Amino acid sequence: MAPLVGLDVGTTGVKAVAVSETGDVLARAERGYPLATPQPGWCEQDPDDWWAASQAALADLGVEPGAIGLSGQMHGLVALDERDRPLRPAILWNDQRTGAECDEIEATIGLDRLIELTGNRALTGFTAPKLLWLRRHEPETFARIRHVLLPKDYVRLQLTGEHAIDAADASGTLLFDVRRREWSGEVLDALELPADWLPPVHESTAIGGAGDQAAGALGLGVDRPGPLSVVLGTSGVVFAALPEYRPDAQARLHVFCHAVPGTWHAMGVMLSAAGSLRWLRDSVVGESYEELNHEAARWPAGVEGLLFQPYLAGERTPHADPNARGAFVGLSLRHDRGALVRAVLEGVAYGLRDSLELVRGLGVHAEVGRVSGGGARSSLWLRIVASVLGLPLERTAASEDGAAFGAALLAGVASGAFADAAEAVAACVHVTDRIEPEPGWQGTYDDGYVRFRELYPALRPLEGR
Repeated sequence: MAPLVGLDVGTTGVKAVAVSETGDVLARAERGYPLATPQPGWCEQDPDDWWAASQAALADLGVEPGAIGLSGQMHGLVALDERDRPLRPAILWNDQRTGAECDEIEATIGLDRLIELTGNRALTGFTAPKLLWLRRHEPETFARIRHVLLPKDYVRLQLTGEHAIDAADASGTLLFDVRRREWSGEVLDALELPADWLPPVHESTAIGGAGDQAAGALGLGVDRPGPLSVVLGTSGVVFAALPEYRPDAQARLHVFCHAVPGTWHAMGVMLSAAGSLRWLRDSVVGESYEELNHEAARWPAGVEGLLFQPYLAGERTPHADPNARGAFVGLSLRHDRGALVRAVLEGVAYGLRDSLELVRGLGVHAEVGRVSGGGARSSLWLRIVASVLGLPLERTAASEDGAAFGAALLAGVASGAFADAAEAVAACVHVTDRIEPEPGWQGTYDDGYVRFRELYPALRPLEGR
């Protein structure tokens, strides 16, 4: 069989992998592109940079693809004219300009009804508030819109000439009826947005594509309820497949369609996971990650009462608070930089537990966590996370290939190489090692988590707002 190729159109670059029918990664390639911040809080990219980088990455792989699957950053607004040309730079998932528009959406539709329909409240990252912002601030551009796509689907358009989107990625637009897996006429009418701007919706396995978190989870073997995806990247994610649509009543979790037909997923997101450790290394201690882990391992679980609140960039789950801030609490003269590092590792683990507890509240019975992201290279950190979550963690052979690997599996299903997602996972996802919780640490971490939960309400009145 010709190799299956997965393309992940990320925020900093495109990642491409070529995968065999047994899950062996045959080749990898990456090409980067710039990120524009024309005003504070704004983040934009030129869609044609994605296409140029995708072409280059595909060429770098040096293989003839049997099929190509697509994944990528979610929520970004690509506004096209009648000739499918971008009208302006894409407004990305991490752009923060749409606070007023989010308030407008929740007031217009009603928060409870919005959550019932879309599984989420209005957040600045989503696509719908970006359209309202364009209508208000760039009316001439808005008047010329004829098509709206998400980032990876612009690359699909260039590859195939097809306007299309999958239900998993469409779920992050705030224009999608997540229960019914179709565009929401009610939301579109309420916001006075034309339905004919939006592409036809397909299941991920039909067109070989999904948003990055759904594709990444599938690439770890999270195709069904039971295993979780636990991501220790710049941000941290706990992702669980759901057998039915179950939104969190307060929308503290994202609930979207999964890449597997007939299933959904719940996802908690913390904004500074491995990003917290990188901040500590770059801004405070200046040592290699290997040395930092070595020094942190000298300290016992709980670090003699030292706690770290990892809200360096605000927080999303469980506190939708862009003004939340980080803090060390409980410092003493005994604490050295190894103590600070261990407190950061533990604070991130507590933040992930916040998401796990909310996922469990939706009736999810978690059996094991499949880990990915740069932080998953640290065995110490995985022992800490396993002990805080009370779950064994597993690494897979292709965990570092992330969403691109999952996109390749979706390409295999869409092309007929696999009968369905379950067959693709069984053939291609291989567990390489398993990290069990440390029995001697769990009691300490259960007590530490109780204290961690008290930090945010105690510190919130002291934050600059």
